[in-house]
Amino acid sequence: MIQALAILIVGVILTQVAVIATSIYLHRTLAHRSLRLHPVADVVFRTILWLTTGLRRQHWVAVHRKHHAFSDREGDPHSPRRLGFWRVQLFNVYYYVRECRNAQTIATFAPDLREDRLDRAVFSHGGLGLAIGVTLLCALIGLWPGLLASLIHTILYVVLLAPLINALGHFRGGQNFDNTAYNWRIFAWLTGGESLHNNHHAFPRSPKFSVRGTELDPAWLIIRVLAATRMVAIVGSRMAPADRVRPCRTDGATV
Repeated sequence: MIQALAILIVGVILTQVAVIATSIYLHRTLAHRSLRLHPVADVVFRTILWLTTGLRRQHWVAVHRKHHAFSDREGDPHSPRRLGFWRVQLFNVYYYVRECRNAQTIATFAPDLREDRLDRAVFSHGGLGLAIGVTLLCALIGLWPGLLASLIHTILYVVLLAPLINALGHFRGGQNFDNTAYNWRIFAWLTGGESLHNNHHAFPRSPKFSVRGTELDPAWLIIRVLAATRMVAIVGSRMAPADRVRPCRTDGATV
């Protein structure tokens, strides 16, 4: 029982590390240019994502920018309004991979992220990164515990949390602003603030996703610490005009 709980905790920690790295590096730093990282922090975040997700930064950024350009319209890679909630929730990885294979999407929406030497030598080999990550984990905590923790992390990150941001975030929830996205305050605790999706679509270049005292953006707390150590510079405006904030409708906390 104790070992099973320990394995679960390791899997959850891995997922949270990947979620926070995705939010700070891929999303806020690269996709929307609201942060600027110190070169050391840049390599650290890229390494974390390489070992825990295998994601290529050019692909993630291009797909996300295209989502903003065509939000819930024809061309949106993963809109639940067009595809249905369960198709996005269960098959989000399929829609992501399909869009990544579209060379025009990468060229159009991520022309500023050309592969550098580190990409070509290391970070473009996502499968290798995942294999090394799992191997390191097994070396640290044992073969079967490492494999089980990796499986838990995969389920939580790939099957549950990442799709949930897209599926539920454009399906229903609370709103502070008039757009097609929704906030889920309760899930924001688990998604690094990403489930404050309505706020983000209202101010996509804001490095902070929360606008109310009752909203928590965990990634923002880490950004503040990194900024204090000069590992991160905040370059995007985080001011939300007060006259555009209105009472929320049904929020995730009530579900």
